[in-house]
Amino acid sequence: MEETIKIFIYIHAFFGGLGLITGLGSIIVKKGSKPHKVMGKLFSIGMITSSLIIIPISWMPNHKSILLFLIGLFTIYLVISGNQILTFKLKSKKAAKPIDKIISGSMLSLSILMILFGAYGMMKVNDLNYLLFIFFGGFGLLVTIKDFIFYKNFVKGKNEWLRNHVGKMIGAFIASVTAFLVAGLGIWNIFAWTLPTLLGTVYILYWKRKLKPKMVVKQ
Repeated sequence: MEETIKIFIYIHAFFGGLGLITGLGSIIVKKGSKPHKVMGKLFSIGMITSSLIIIPISWMPNHKSILLFLIGLFTIYLVISGNQILTFKLKSKKAAKPIDKIISGSMLSLSILMILFGAYGMMKVNDLNYLLFIFFGGFGLLVTIKDFIFYKNFVKGKNEWLRNHVGKMIGAFIASVTAFLVAGLGIWNIFAWTLPTLLGTVYILYWKRKLKPKMVVKQ
C-alpha cells in the first residue's frame, strides 16, 4: 500500500512541477498569444491532476496534511472557474449559465461548511488545523460571493471577465508555489507563507488596474 502511495506522490509531483513551470511561463509570455494559451492549458492540466491526486493522499496515515487538502481543493476550484470565466468573452454569452453557478455554488457551500467545521473545532481544541479551515473557508466565501456579483452585473466590453480570469489563475499559481515551498521543501516559516501571496497579489493588482476601463472625460 505504501509503495502505491509513493508512486502516486511521484505522479503528483510531476504534474505539480509541470504546473509550476508552465504557470510561470504563461506569466512571462505575452497574454493572449499562442504560447500563453498552450502553457495555460498545460498549467490547468498539471494543477488539476496534481490536486486530484493529493486530496485523497492528504487524508491517509503517515501522509495526513490538512494544508495540502485545502490547497488542492481551492486550486481545482480556481483553475476550473478561471477557465470557465473565459466563456464570458463569447458574443453568444448573454448571462451566466447553470454550469457557472454550479461551480461557484459548490465552492460557496464547501466554504461555509469549512468555516462552521473550523469554528466548531476551535471551540473544542485550540488547533492550527481548524484555523486553516476558517481561513480558507473565509477566502472561498469572499471569492464565490464576488463570482455571483460578477454573474449578476455581467456587461460585455469592460474586460471584467479577463480581470477575473487573471485573478483566479494567478491565485491558483500562488497556491501551488506556497504548497511547493511549505510541503515540498519543508520551509515552514513566515516568508514561505506570505511571500508568494504578496508578490502574486501585487501582480494581480497590476493587471486588474491595467485592464480597468478608462474613464472618458467629456469636454
